[in-house]
Amino acid sequence: MAVPEPKPGDLIEIFRPIYKHWAIYVGDGYVVHLAPQSEIAGAGAASVMSALTDKAIVKRELLCVVAGRDKYRVNNKHDDKYPVLPGVKIIQRAEAMVGQEVLYKLTSENCEHFVNELRYGIPRSDQVRDAVMMAGIAGVGMAAVGLIGVMLSRNKRQKQ
Repeated sequence: MAVPEPKPGDLIEIFRPIYKHWAIYVGDGYVVHLAPQSEIAGAGAASVMSALTDKAIVKRELLCVVAGRDKYRVNNKHDDKYPVLPGVKIIQRAEAMVGQEVLYKLTSENCEHFVNELRYGIPRSDQVRDAVMMAGIAGVGMAAVGLIGVMLSRNKRQKQ
């Protein structure tokens, strides 16, 4: 089945092996995306090293080049939560930023924040939110395991 052609202003979710890269479709096969300088299209896990930088460049590139061998899809996942800016405005804002070097922070100013800001006017990253939530759950789980261990150890000593 062929992937339908995205419409200008659509969010493009690109499935890298360990994370998702995000871009905004601007038409004629091109996307605008926030790419840390070490980001290599289609590099997969190697581009995870991009998380270690604090600067990124706004690029306009062909979607097929940015995606490389990775699968992608249109994912306007917040259209039901936030008003979508007019397509023309999304494209103008995206194109105006091309070539700019901007601050990059994995937790607050990454590629997903960037495209959501362009489409909805709200910078947000579900990947970051989900990772923080999973870390919190893992922390609570580890604390519970530790507490159970202490209780079992104490119980053993009391029986002796």
